[in-house]
This record gives sequence, structure tokens and C-alpha cells, in this order.
Amino acid sequence: MLSFIDASTVSLTDTTQPWPWYVAGTLIALTMGALLLLGRNFGVSSTLRTLCAIGGAGKVSSFFQFDWKGQMWNLVFVGGSIIGGLISHYFLGAADTVAISPETVSDLAELGISTENQGMVPQQLFSWEALSSWQGWVFVLGGGFLVGFGTRYAGGCTSGHAISGLANLQWPSLVAVVGFFIGGLVMTHLLFPLLLS
Repeated sequence: MLSFIDASTVSLTDTTQPWPWYVAGTLIALTMGALLLLGRNFGVSSTLRTLCAIGGAGKVSSFFQFDWKGQMWNLVFVGGSIIGGLISHYFLGAADTVAISPETVSDLAELGISTENQGMVPQQLFSWEALSSWQGWVFVLGGGFLVGFGTRYAGGCTSGHAISGLANLQWPSLVAVVGFFIGGLVMTHLLFPLLLS
């Protein structure tokens, strides 16, 4: 259920579709190699901790008492990611629709979710109108809580563990990544269809 993007329909010169996984994967590997050489660990969730520390949260919790000035590079990296996403969306012909596999289209249709004339994500799930249903609130509030709690409990987010932690051969990151995948499979195959039925 819910397969990945069909990379066979995407070319590097096509600015209306995401780049193939092997291009993005290579760029991520090169970035991680550079970070390893510089002795840095990457994780997006740590930027929120840094922002809270800058804002004075260290007065409330010892978790935020650290040398946040040494983490400014991470804020710049995430800021660049946001700016890059905006440039890509508004100036590089971001797609109105994304070429997803026919199996995913079929699986979503069985759940009552249309992919026809949709943007990057189905508007039935990701829009202000989606919050008019209890399922929308479960997805937004429940999902947000689980991501926030899970990130703190696991000691990092998916990018920190799956990209940086595995690149550093850290055993806890492998355990966390296995947990992420199990959680994703449970959500996709059990909870998601249950919530939409």
C-alpha cells in the first residue's frame, strides 16, 4: 500500500516532478560526508532546541542549557532548506500534481481519497477544510504530538537518526530507524485505513 513515486516517469530535465531518488540520495550522501569530515551531526529537531535556547528556555529547563552558539550552522542549514523549498516551489515550476504509482492511486481511492487534480498532497487530508472533521484533528494534533514526543523520546528525529546517526554507525540510531519504519507501517496499513473508514 502507498508505494513511492514512480521514478521511471521522471527525468532530471523535468522541472514539474521531483528529482529521482538516486540524485537526491547522492546529494544527501555528499552532504553527510562533508558533515562527518567537519565533525558535525545533523538533525532538524535540534534546531528547535537551539531556537528555544536562544529564546531563554534554559531558565525553565536544563535541557535547553547548552552552548547554542555552536549550533548556529544547523539553523543556517535548515533556513537554507526552507528558502530552497520556496525557490523550488515558486520559481522552478513546481508541479501541480506529482506522478505517483498507479498502486498508490488505487489504494488511496479505496480509502476515498482522490489524487486527481491534487497538488503535492491530497487536499482531503491536508487543508483547512480537513480540520472540519474529527479525523483531520486526529491527524494534525495526534500526529503532531506523536512526532514531537517521539522525537524527544528517541533523542532525535528521522533526519538525525536515519541520515546522520546511521552515517556515524550509531547503534541507537539503527534501533530508532527500525522503530520509525515499524511505526510507519502500522500507521499506513492499520491506523490510516481505520481512521478513514
